[in-house]
Amino acid sequence: MSERPRVFIVDDHELIRSGIRAELGDAVEIVGEADEVDAAIAMILERAPDVVLLDVHMPLGGGQVVIEAVAKRDPTIRFLALSVSDAAEDVIAIVRAGARGYVTKTISGAALVDAVRRVASGDAVFSPRLAGFVLDAFRPALDVEAPDDVDQLSTRELQVLRLIARGFSYREVADELGIAVKTVESHVSAVLRKLQLANRHQLSHWAHSRRLLG
Repeated sequence: MSERPRVFIVDDHELIRSGIRAELGDAVEIVGEADEVDAAIAMILERAPDVVLLDVHMPLGGGQVVIEAVAKRDPTIRFLALSVSDAAEDVIAIVRAGARGYVTKTISGAALVDAVRRVASGDAVFSPRLAGFVLDAFRPALDVEAPDDVDQLSTRELQVLRLIARGFSYREVADELGIAVKTVESHVSAVLRKLQLANRHQLSHWAHSRRLLG
């Protein structure tokens, strides 16, 4: 990732996109924007931004459709939902689709810049209230024993999971396994999606609870 995260904006209102650009200022590099789903998918795949800022509700499917379509082609691209909605069902749906965070449009410009940077670096970002929705929704995946879940993972994904759960950074995992950092990110995204977990902290909890670190 470059010093300034490369950001793509998806929102069907020009006024909102203009406001986002103004708030982000020179802290990021805007590499494009789109106001509808199909154009967003094509342009995001073409320009491969570090972070996509996207609205949840748009005509013809909204943010969830964009995330799912892009993730099939490039699972390393990260998404941060930016919405007027703070409804639990919207937060949970967009996280299940693969978003790394969810903030509302009442967020300040400085906080939005911080959220973008954190998502670009691999963190998950939610306001405290929204984070509660996510934890409640994914708690069954954390608490219920389901050994067969491991069968969903490839040998390499399991190797990456174990190292991440031990506290290795993406760079350290890459060096340990002799693969690229981007490849590690791709494997982690795939593991989170397969196990329906929200972030690496839940992944670590999941692995420890199943004694997979040996």
